[in-house]
Amino acid sequence: MVYNEAMTVSTPERDDSALEPPWWRPAKSSRRRSPLTRDQIIEAALGIIDAHGVDALTVRRLGEELNTGSATIYWYVSGKDELSELVYDHVMGGLRLPEPDPTRWEEQFKDLGRQAYRLLLQHNDLVRLSVGRMPVGPNMLRVIEHTLRLLRAAGLSDDAVSYAGDMLGRYVDASVLELTSPGGPAPELIGQHFASLPPDQFPNITQMGRAGRPVDHEARFEFGLDLLVRGLATHLNDKAT
Repeated sequence: MVYNEAMTVSTPERDDSALEPPWWRPAKSSRRRSPLTRDQIIEAALGIIDAHGVDALTVRRLGEELNTGSATIYWYVSGKDELSELVYDHVMGGLRLPEPDPTRWEEQFKDLGRQAYRLLLQHNDLVRLSVGRMPVGPNMLRVIEHTLRLLRAAGLSDDAVSYAGDMLGRYVDASVLELTSPGGPAPELIGQHFASLPPDQFPNITQMGRAGRPVDHEARFEFGLDLLVRGLATHLNDKAT
């Protein structure tokens, strides 16, 4: 895997068929009448998401993008659910997974969260493909194995390890989802509403509302990462005592 500052990834030919979940349709060679590959389908699907969002991705639209019919797409993938998992797993192949260093487990754990956060922000509302499901494609298996290996080598209990990766994933997903799939009134309107409340009943809310400070999303994300890692560290310290 080759990684650069733009978070793009170039993956050499690798047979991951044995690692693919059983509900995925096995990768097939291109058909004579339609010389497509599953990788080309995944790239085209990602292009649609990047340009128009997750809701725009349909098998029909993907067929139009590739100048072929839906039946050809179904030769390679069973439907939109599988296609979504394939696209998400492809993007997660852009994460760097360095050799775990137990003496630096806190920073390496945070770095994994930062990478996932920034990578997902590059792809519109792609994060919606992982919300409410557990992605377990080949690339995500490597991420899970890396995380378990890192935290177990650091000395955390198996219970703490089993929950930690899940909590990190949920935190990253929620943080990205808020920025890529916003809903409700604009933050400015909420701030104005806060500032207009009776100060005798809501002195802290009104003061914060008057401040009108824009949210520093990077600082807030780092704050949450720090809270998560400090909480894990307490488990490690409790185990040592």
